[in-house]
Amino acid sequence: MDLAHHLDKDDLEGLDGALSSLTAPQIAAHLLRLPRGQRAVAFRILPKDVALAVFEWFDSDSAAELLVGLREEHTRELFEGLDPDDRVRLVDELPAAVVIRLLRDLDPHERDMTEAVLGYPRESAGRRMTPEVASVSVDTTVAAALEHLRAVGAEAETIYMVPVLGPGRRLVGVVSLRGLLVASDSQRVGDIASSPIAVLAEADQEEAARLIRAHGMIGLPVVDREDRLVGVITVDDAMRILAEEEAEDAARSAGTFPVRRHYLSTPLVDRVKSRIVWLLVLIAAATLTVNVLDYFEETLSEVVALALFVPLLIGTGGNAGSQTVTTVVRALSTDEVRFADLWRILGRELLTGLGLGVVLGLVGFIPAWFVAGPGIAAVLAISLVAVCTLATTVGAAVPLIASRLGVDPAVVSAPFITTIVDATGLVVYFLVARAVLGI
Repeated sequence: MDLAHHLDKDDLEGLDGALSSLTAPQIAAHLLRLPRGQRAVAFRILPKDVALAVFEWFDSDSAAELLVGLREEHTRELFEGLDPDDRVRLVDELPAAVVIRLLRDLDPHERDMTEAVLGYPRESAGRRMTPEVASVSVDTTVAAALEHLRAVGAEAETIYMVPVLGPGRRLVGVVSLRGLLVASDSQRVGDIASSPIAVLAEADQEEAARLIRAHGMIGLPVVDREDRLVGVITVDDAMRILAEEEAEDAARSAGTFPVRRHYLSTPLVDRVKSRIVWLLVLIAAATLTVNVLDYFEETLSEVVALALFVPLLIGTGGNAGSQTVTTVVRALSTDEVRFADLWRILGRELLTGLGLGVVLGLVGFIPAWFVAGPGIAAVLAISLVAVCTLATTVGAAVPLIASRLGVDPAVVSAPFITTIVDATGLVVYFLVARAVLGI
């Protein structure tokens, strides 16, 4: 569907008809493909309820950019219609003057809830929770609890998972809506509630999202340090958090900083900024390779044929290291492994690298023999075994050590590992050449 075609011809009626046949996620996807000015025009023709639903599917950067381009009354309506946690995600990207004005115009109750969420650290569970929770008292009967949910359900984020509270709003259990519906009206809610799984408001948002995924939960209660309920994180927010974290890990593994917005709406400056830092770091790191080649210049001058296989060797080692880094970082992010498994993982990857090196060495030996003779072929085969073993072992160790030191393992990206393995692989290659060829 080409929305730009309708906009270029000022065919707003045709544009309205085209958008009316789409769901909110589909409309958001199409709008994000448009230039900024056309996006605002198309958004303004959406009915109010549809516009709010579409707006919630925008990434925070694109949503903030759109708000700045809309008229003040339209901006205020959109901001008021958002849940407190969605408002906070947006506030982080807006200019301070705009934030002050939008918060000032909010209903006092909505403003208080939004400011409460804003009080927690960025990327914490408290920052991603909604304080609009439908909870019930532990001593309430099932009949009274259902009546309460009918009264407050329209305002709550979810009523399918209901926190059960004791004195002082302390979380003592949870009960599902299904559990309430099948229980006797006269039963106490505390008698049918299960032990709660909760997370501290200051905990990392990814930890909370993983809990929801691991336990198949609809929502996760968020509590303060005295176990008082302060909010809930729902499963849709948890899936969004995990998608963001996985996108960030993928970006860092590729040697870039994450850009959390639609690709087609990302400005040139942001695209360059997201990639340039790591490239500068890698250029500096690549000087190791240059220094190694300079050190072994005499060896190269005696056996020039060694230079033929340098790209093959360092490319293979770099790729083997990158594969291992990606595998281990992924296993760390899903809690399949942890630092305590270091030696088991190193043993497995050492054997994996040894196996890869043997296969690749055998494959490379015969063509190398024909090209450069048996001596160089033997050097290449032995070096491939050593370099692959080294690459997989280092590629496994570095992310695990980084996680132990509190550094994001994804920051130890594949390009960084590649650069390190390139330099050490060349050292191995030339040392093997000296030993085998006697130079």
